[in-house]
Amino acid sequence: MVLYFTGTGNSRYVAREIARRIGDKLISINYLIKRGGREKLVSKTQPFTIICPTYAWRIPRVVDEFIRTAIFPGSNKAYFILTCGADTLNAINYVETLCRNKGWELQGFAEIVMPDNYIAVYPAPDKITARETIQKADSSIRQVAEYINDGSEFSIYTAGGFGGRIKSGIVNGLFYKLFVCAKGFYVTEKCTGCGKCSELCSLNNIKVSNIPKWGARCTCCMACIGGCPEAAIEYKNKTQGKKRYYFDLAE
Repeated sequence: MVLYFTGTGNSRYVAREIARRIGDKLISINYLIKRGGREKLVSKTQPFTIICPTYAWRIPRVVDEFIRTAIFPGSNKAYFILTCGADTLNAINYVETLCRNKGWELQGFAEIVMPDNYIAVYPAPDKITARETIQKADSSIRQVAEYINDGSEFSIYTAGGFGGRIKSGIVNGLFYKLFVCAKGFYVTEKCTGCGKCSELCSLNNIKVSNIPKWGARCTCCMACIGGCPEAAIEYKNKTQGKKRYYFDLAE
């Protein structure tokens, strides 16, 4: 069973490719969270494969929470594949802890570099650069899928040493305290009230009545801002004039 969480589509693309190559079932964690479901996720014959973005050098807290509370009968083995803009550093240690808490054996861990989407801090790549990054990622996706098909153990990531421990630890905490907040989102006059942002929000945090309004629960996945067809959503003064990134638009 391949489960994925995605903001702007990078992890969904990787998950689809891996699921296709290993012939396994594909399930959206976004969908499960959005509908509030906590049904049993059974994988009797193959390990669970979890694919998600990297938020400040760790898996997103919303994914961590989902895995901790969901019920996973069947296999006691798991693969974790993290998409990232550059590296995952010490994320593997937190994944190992999560697996121990679930009673899972971490069978493999890999980072796959995809186009950066966090335009609240970084600029998004242009389409040509995004396509080149995706093409490079395809070879990593193939390699990971082959390892999973063979039942191999693997660790493919950028070790961060002491600096990585600081970034995945202290900096991650500061990131959530300073940046993960819905208060900074607003719409410009380009907004048509189409509701796409609400549709994309896995936390049901956006309600549309003429214009979108954000609630208090937000993971800053950039789905709303990247997927807005009119580029009408901004985050504070950090995104003005910046290119948007959404995978389906980068293909």
